[in-house]
Amino acid sequence: MSIYLVKEEDTIDKIAGLYDVSVEEIAYINQIPYPYRLAVGEALLIPDGVSSGVKMTASANGYAYPYISPWVLRQTLPYMSGLLVFSYGFTEEGELIQPVPSDDTMRRMAEEYGRNAYLTLTPLGPDGKFSNSRIHAVLTSEESTERLLSELQREVREKKFRGVDVDFEYILKEDRDLFTAFVRELRVRMNEEGYLVSVALAPKTSAEQPGLLYDYGGLGEAANQVLLMTYEWGYRYGPPMAVAPLNKVRQVVEYALTEIPSEKILLGVPNYGYDWILPFMRGESQAVTIGHVEAVQIAINNSAVIEFDETAQSPYFTYEKDNVRHEVWFEDVRSLSAKYSLIKEYNLRGMAVWQIMRLFRAMWILFDDFFEKRE
Repeated sequence: MSIYLVKEEDTIDKIAGLYDVSVEEIAYINQIPYPYRLAVGEALLIPDGVSSGVKMTASANGYAYPYISPWVLRQTLPYMSGLLVFSYGFTEEGELIQPVPSDDTMRRMAEEYGRNAYLTLTPLGPDGKFSNSRIHAVLTSEESTERLLSELQREVREKKFRGVDVDFEYILKEDRDLFTAFVRELRVRMNEEGYLVSVALAPKTSAEQPGLLYDYGGLGEAANQVLLMTYEWGYRYGPPMAVAPLNKVRQVVEYALTEIPSEKILLGVPNYGYDWILPFMRGESQAVTIGHVEAVQIAINNSAVIEFDETAQSPYFTYEKDNVRHEVWFEDVRSLSAKYSLIKEYNLRGMAVWQIMRLFRAMWILFDDFFEKRE
């Protein structure tokens, strides 16, 4: 595959002629709707028939809510290794809470495509926020911990999950070691029955980093694999910037490798971007979440030129609408190529995408150009 940057006066017919491929193929891969308008600076993934050489194996996983569009899921599953069902919760007594709506359809589709489905466990409360008090209540009660472990074992067995992904965030300081022990016990029990356990870790660049209490080394030993949540530098309530700047992502990976074997590490990859209104005002501004296809259409509709930040390895642009200035940061095949190269450079286990609710077909085709899939 090649990456082509759209220039002024380019048309999809002209680009197709340069590479001797069909307009339809370029439009399909890059999700370009008819009449095939392009944005200056847009990065297109083009099939060129050139082999990328020897490929390493890597996992391609992605999170999804049970209300994902069946069409999007069908388009994405053939490229995936594992589907992370987001999410199951639990009470302070350790009783498992089923996702709403039911995850029956997505699990059935994963099985149809021969893909692994994983139960994702979170302490999300009714308000949609992570509850560290709920984590504390379970981890400090042997009875509640045992109930949750037993119910997870039963659920994985009955629903034929491949394993459990544990995503606990904002853990209290006094619960750090209890959390590591919980993950270790869960892994021991799951492994005995042939299942796997992964744990999601917020990004850390040193053991002394304040505010983040995950024990990278302990959790790396306790779980079969870890997922680095290397995104959200640019976030909904923060100032405009890249969601996953490569220089910051690299720092997290390099620290993680001092604590965790590379073959256990999945790199978190965002499948979204943000549109901010300018000027940014902390405490008042709130960005709108967008996908790749939507970002490009916004640029086209507002005659914006897409730029590329070489340090962050991320595309961005500004535009004005109704006398209001906007700044947009998102992912494209250039930024993804940089992240996939990082996986190769450090021989990581693969990637985990947050999240696959929007289809970004080129993301998956490019991954297949880099890697052979593995579980």
